[in-house]
Amino acid sequence: MNYQDSSINALSWDDLQKLAAKEPDRINGPTNSYSTLRLFGQPEEKTRITLFRDHHAWCPYCQKIWLWLEWKQIPYRIKKVTMRCYGRKESWYLKKVPSGMLPALELDQRLITESDQILLALEDVFGPLGKRLEDHEALKLRNLERKLFHAWCIWLCRPGLNQRQEKESREQFQCIAREMERNLIAHEGPFLDTLLNNKGLQVPGSCDVIFIPYLERMNASLAYYKGFSLQEEHPAIQKWFNSLQKLEVYRGTQGDIHTHSHDLPPQMGGCWTDPNPNQKSFSKAIDLGEGLGELETSFVSPKEPRDKQPAAIALGRVLKHRKNLLRTNPIGEDLLEQPLRAALTNMVMRKSCPPNHGSAYGLRYLRDRISVPRDMPLLEARCLRQALEKTAQIDGTEQGPSIPTRNRLDQNPQPFL
Repeated sequence: MNYQDSSINALSWDDLQKLAAKEPDRINGPTNSYSTLRLFGQPEEKTRITLFRDHHAWCPYCQKIWLWLEWKQIPYRIKKVTMRCYGRKESWYLKKVPSGMLPALELDQRLITESDQILLALEDVFGPLGKRLEDHEALKLRNLERKLFHAWCIWLCRPGLNQRQEKESREQFQCIAREMERNLIAHEGPFLDTLLNNKGLQVPGSCDVIFIPYLERMNASLAYYKGFSLQEEHPAIQKWFNSLQKLEVYRGTQGDIHTHSHDLPPQMGGCWTDPNPNQKSFSKAIDLGEGLGELETSFVSPKEPRDKQPAAIALGRVLKHRKNLLRTNPIGEDLLEQPLRAALTNMVMRKSCPPNHGSAYGLRYLRDRISVPRDMPLLEARCLRQALEKTAQIDGTEQGPSIPTRNRLDQNPQPFL
């Protein structure tokens, strides 16, 4: 963001509210993480499905089901559950699913668990999204996705790799990534299974949906922990990502590199760093809120009226939850209130607005705990993180508390429900 040099006073909450974007239509509008009901213009009585997914919109297995239902435009309800990494699992859900595992889905009051079994059941009732998952070619691609996942885990999650082992793990991962590239190049269209939707747009099929969640997390974690640019190293995969990012459905479920990089360690049992120059540069840019530009997303927000721009959308999301954000911040509501207004003023006015002294710790705490897409979409989160960091820099160099690596209880959703 390009801030002007002139300094201004922080806007009041009332004045900020006038600049915020209005809440979108959660039920029939674009794909979003906030909905508890999706109808796609159809009557609610047609809803036969309830999807149980995580509050954080982070779970990769939930994302598969979420994407499939959105691209098929099948009406469904959503009930949100806490992942154990983030807090206590809800007792009502444990009565329904004793293992507590996510996702789960009720179809005509029949409970189904495990994401692939859910997709197979949905195919049986509503028809496939492109190739059926048990077709011969689809089975080969599903096996390829598991091979790539395994190679990624070995490289990312095995501690104490020496330089020879780092090199071997990278080469093994890239060998399988090139196999995915060959499959992409061999298929017509931008996806592994390209379809035309009812608007004539090219959209991905189930084979792509299987790959999306973990390729997204590989792209993030390998940049942050290994300094490896998946998209630059594998142009066909980059083209695939770029095609996905043109689609509103995908962008509504897409996480960002900061969220994935810091939510993965407790889920994976640890992510291990190869401290090379690229890794240090990438991780610094990610942690400061700058992001990685097109290595994170190639989507550029179209020219819109001011109240529909990313900064206005991010502002609206913060204002909706500002009381809880202030109450749960470690420096306390009284000290953070003016600095938060200053950061939001910086963001929407693009001018330097100084915060009260002693607020950098709290501003950076908030910067590090924005979750995408739970809180807001990627470009909006980038705007907000940059504004929080810019404002914190005016106050000083004090950093916020470290992000936990054994759990993410600092992201417990309960205070915000």
